[in-house]
Amino acid sequence: MNFSENKEQAESRAEALRKILHHHNYRYFVLDDPEISDAEYDRLMQELIEIESRFPELSTPDSPTRRVGSPPLDKFETITHHVPMRSLDKGFDESDMIAFDQRVSRSLNTGEKIRYTVEPKVDGVAVALVYQDGALVSGATRGDGYTGELITRNVKTIGSIPLVLQKHEEIDIPEFIDVRGEIYMNISDFRSLNQMRMAQGLPVFANPRNASAGSLRQLDSTITAQRPLKVFVYGVGRTDLLGVSSHAQTINLLHRLGFPVNPHLAAEITVDEVIDFFRQMDEMRKTLDYEIDGIVVKVDRYAYQERLGNTSRSPRWAIAVKFQAMQEQTRVQDIIVQVGRTGAVTPVAVLEPVSIGGVTVSRASLHNQDEVQKKDVRKGDMVLVQRAGDVIPEVVKVLPSYRDGSQRRFEMPLHCPVCAHRLIRFQDEAATRCINTGCPAQLKGNVLHFASKGAFDIDGLGKKLVDQLVETGLVRSLADIFRLDVEMLEKLDRMGRKSAENIVTAIDNSKKVPLSKFLYGLGIRHVGLHAAKLLARYFYTLDALLTAQKDDIEKIEQVGPVMAETVTAFFAMPENRKTIGDMQALGVDILPEGTGGKTDRALEGTTFVLTGTLSSMTRKQAAEKIEAAGGKVTGSVSGQTGYVVAGQSPGSKMDQAREKGVAIIDENRFIQLLKETGA
Repeated sequence: MNFSENKEQAESRAEALRKILHHHNYRYFVLDDPEISDAEYDRLMQELIEIESRFPELSTPDSPTRRVGSPPLDKFETITHHVPMRSLDKGFDESDMIAFDQRVSRSLNTGEKIRYTVEPKVDGVAVALVYQDGALVSGATRGDGYTGELITRNVKTIGSIPLVLQKHEEIDIPEFIDVRGEIYMNISDFRSLNQMRMAQGLPVFANPRNASAGSLRQLDSTITAQRPLKVFVYGVGRTDLLGVSSHAQTINLLHRLGFPVNPHLAAEITVDEVIDFFRQMDEMRKTLDYEIDGIVVKVDRYAYQERLGNTSRSPRWAIAVKFQAMQEQTRVQDIIVQVGRTGAVTPVAVLEPVSIGGVTVSRASLHNQDEVQKKDVRKGDMVLVQRAGDVIPEVVKVLPSYRDGSQRRFEMPLHCPVCAHRLIRFQDEAATRCINTGCPAQLKGNVLHFASKGAFDIDGLGKKLVDQLVETGLVRSLADIFRLDVEMLEKLDRMGRKSAENIVTAIDNSKKVPLSKFLYGLGIRHVGLHAAKLLARYFYTLDALLTAQKDDIEKIEQVGPVMAETVTAFFAMPENRKTIGDMQALGVDILPEGTGGKTDRALEGTTFVLTGTLSSMTRKQAAEKIEAAGGKVTGSVSGQTGYVVAGQSPGSKMDQAREKGVAIIDENRFIQLLKETGA
């Protein structure tokens, strides 16, 4: 039918085509039971493309035509996850699974066998997919677990990710659902992709996971659309909005809503059955067309999950049990040392290249001098090598029967191979370190970290430019970054005046920086972005932190003695204080974290739980205001909860608050409380 002149008919046909194509996507990707041929599907898709090309205003955000990609972005935006994407504690054999079950049973003390839901641990890239009113509105990477990169346009190109949720008469489409999944690439598709790249003279990918990660982080989503990516979903961020009481029920609901779930998932089984499942999957992984490196075990009932709770890093109700890594033997050609960003000097085995699980391995870390001596690894040795967690290469053991007398023992050098400064090994530390803060090997890494997105976010300050800045002596400390001007930069190789001006502008724009990003950018050992936020929210200003003692820092929840000692030691060093002072003198303005300069602690010791939707602010903003006034925000109601703040459409936390006698306040009372505290 020709719709070139009749927009009304075109609109009706486009709507019908979208429904038809969504239905066939569901049949193909989720049920693996297509009803039409690929040629017929392509014909329907082409018809929709032609209508939307003729009438662009008829195109919708959930149109199947979005699978082909969109114009390139300049860079990815970031997004805060509704619920943190925590990592999992790890086990490495059946005894770890038994120990986990015993811990869970002791904590719950139910007197019954705990039931678990388990599935293969797919070796891919974790994503969060948010749907509102049944339509996909955002997709994001895991990032640091709290904040990820917004990759919505890329995930929309992946055929197995539904753009709209599948409707069923007996299922109400959730108004909001935050789905978690793993993007992966089939091994057969990975090999075909690499063969095509080789034919085109392009570099090949090392393994399916790297190919998936690289494809997913393309600024040009049309490139992502050409890559054979798939997804398995394994849960949701918020469970209180779905009307389910267990993880198994959630997985069943997700599958009915149109999401692919792993076909080998086993629901509501005992620990003995989990161990049987682990053995079966270990055997089966060799026959699968996608890579798995273990299984994920979760306590099935949400009531039990809530009682068990979470640490700052991982849930107490789940564990990833890893398979034994695949191993091969090869020869150590040499042992060299590398200097890392923190000054740690690491011995590295240079290996005769060997393929392990489809990945070519040519180097393996030996970690430190003690490890080399313990394993007695020598230059010229034949060794057994594995990819730890099927990812990181490591030397398992030496094969001494191959020795012929030509092997040579390794000795840690006395001086840094980069700057020739004498190396030091501190008491109670395994690592040997170069403590020269001007060491180029450390300085390059420090500058790159300082300019990274989580820190000062200086656009254009990449590896090649940083190498030049350090090697030419233009940057000898972090403070020197703020001394750079256009004239200095345009003298560098491949640096025009316009590029130099852009970099200086980016440096100037970075001078106003929140305290947490400043702390993270300094590269203090053990202080990641999350820890930096904890420090910033507790101390508010840099001056307060500079005068803090170790005991003061240890008072912060989730901060232990090792981090407290590292932070105080860092700020006690005159060189570091001088660098900070130089930065401030050069115009760096370190902003109090989320307080607007206020230091009122009126909510000190008060715990809040947020539920429902707030009309005047996001829940993240509400949490920041509470924490700025000294309060704490948690995800579950307990006897220690001070207030439950109930917005529109509150969840089950309202009922829990009533059961426990916890005060419930509405949004108006919450805002009044914030005003009273000055937050």
